[in-house]
Amino acid sequence: MIPYPFDGEELLKKSKKIRRELLADGSSRLRKKIAVLGGSTTHDIVRMLELFLLDQGIEPVFYESEYAQYYEDAVFGSEALEAFHPDVILIHTSYRNLRELPDLSQTREEVESLEEETFRKFETVWEKCAQRYGCPVIQNNFEYPAWRLLGNRDACDVHGRVHFVNALNRRFAAYAETHGSFYLHDLNYLAASYGLDRWADPAYWHMYKYAMALEAIPVYAYSVSSIIKSLYGKNKKALALDLDNTLWGGVVGDDGVDALEIGMETPMGQVYREFQDYLKAQKEIGVLLTVDSKNERENALAGLRHPAGVLRPEDFAAVRANWEPKSENLTELAKELNILPESMVFVDDNPAERALVRGQVPGAAVPELGGPETYLTTLDRAGYFEVTNLSEDDRRRSEMYRQNAERRAAQAAFADYGVYLESLEMTAKIGPFAPVYFPRITQLTNKSNQFNLTTKRYTEPEIAAAAQDPDVITLCGSLKDKFGDNGIVSLIIGSLAMMMTEEEDGKKPELTGEKALLIDLWLMSCRVLKRDMEYAMMDALVEECRRQDVKAIFGYYYPTAKNGMVREFYKRMGFTQIAGKDGGDTVWKFHVSDHYENRNRYIRRVE
Repeated sequence: MIPYPFDGEELLKKSKKIRRELLADGSSRLRKKIAVLGGSTTHDIVRMLELFLLDQGIEPVFYESEYAQYYEDAVFGSEALEAFHPDVILIHTSYRNLRELPDLSQTREEVESLEEETFRKFETVWEKCAQRYGCPVIQNNFEYPAWRLLGNRDACDVHGRVHFVNALNRRFAAYAETHGSFYLHDLNYLAASYGLDRWADPAYWHMYKYAMALEAIPVYAYSVSSIIKSLYGKNKKALALDLDNTLWGGVVGDDGVDALEIGMETPMGQVYREFQDYLKAQKEIGVLLTVDSKNERENALAGLRHPAGVLRPEDFAAVRANWEPKSENLTELAKELNILPESMVFVDDNPAERALVRGQVPGAAVPELGGPETYLTTLDRAGYFEVTNLSEDDRRRSEMYRQNAERRAAQAAFADYGVYLESLEMTAKIGPFAPVYFPRITQLTNKSNQFNLTTKRYTEPEIAAAAQDPDVITLCGSLKDKFGDNGIVSLIIGSLAMMMTEEEDGKKPELTGEKALLIDLWLMSCRVLKRDMEYAMMDALVEECRRQDVKAIFGYYYPTAKNGMVREFYKRMGFTQIAGKDGGDTVWKFHVSDHYENRNRYIRRVE
């Protein structure tokens, strides 16, 4: 992995070597086509963006517009771009692309008219991209100008360029808030945090038509890559946190709880408290907090109950406080949460522990930390948990995992697994996709890998189109039990088609006049495995097929490095394999019979 924080100068110098190493590491990656429509020179942006995406599990293929042709390519079309069929479009523009700016001779009405005209120009770009390509669009907002004619008044006077940039940025943000597949890249914040004077070094514009300094390009590309990997379910899911000198100052086992440095009494205590505040806020966006600490468990819990601390034991989805290697604890934490170790971020002040985890748990993120005052910004700028969509399920994720722990504890009390399932008092709501669930459905298609038979990914417009298409059957299922609500946990998308006879003796196959359903996507969240939800979905699918007079269902399994657990899924559902070989793609067929008996035994269907 490319370590974070990264050395941008090193990446620029050794990009070819790093690219070769990334491609040779044997990782299974999503292949995505990314169109970069630029208002300035974009070659080095693409070069850096490729490295970060490869590192994040995405193999990109790029289309680059000609210099400053972003508007023409988007609005008037391009044969090359249309043939490319992009999965994502990045509109790379900056303050340098604002050709007309307010001046002191204009009236307020004229300046407001200029603002409207400028916004409409960009809106046309976004709408044309949406109409032509139906894929996510990422658009920069604007960094501040390098100089202010009116000084501080530039921010409040209608003639000020800072005022103009702020007005446009607000309108870009409002558009992003109301358009599901439009994503704002906050160039304004990025340039400010980097340092505007260094970011906007004019020498690079005048010599190379770079919208930013060369050294800033890796920072820009990394930020964009965070959005793209989030869109395709490559975010991390959980933090594995050390305790001593990470969440507080001092060693709880040696110093005792009272001597720990946290709280408002000392400057360093305030630093640790602020870091805990930040981590607690991560729960609000669905990040799972866990503890990976070399400590006696009682001491660890006592430290987490410090009266001046923010985090409490109940804030953590799992706690591993023992004397085992932290790399082993990390792997066990992932198993306990039913996620992959590569979904974890390990945060520890000790460089030796970081090196051990980095070497023993490939794929897990291990940020390099400086002093405690840098912990928060390092973790925040790393973009491990970039939010592109925030669903109610995200907000409730920690609570869901806590409920899962209660379920596991309850299961231990039962000798018979079936009796345990009955005790959960499960209810499921299964029905067609509804607009209120489109963001969560899209998110689920781009996150679930282990229980996903075809691993197809969908954008929100594609989900909406499937829901409205009379030739497509969609089903989504949510599951509740006595411990809580798991939210939407399973999806099916299938296309209706007419069946054909089989080819024999050189005779061409013909339409039989009977309908079939071709399953494009069947997935389920792993947190509800072995609770009969897959059977409840199968029962609902057969019910819907009967309603639409579908005579056969065809299922497809495309193996990946992660979905081996569902290799025999269709067999368990009663399908017969009709094509393919073990270890490769397989095709399965199910005859929809009037005598079908429901397979789900433990879940009650509700409206």
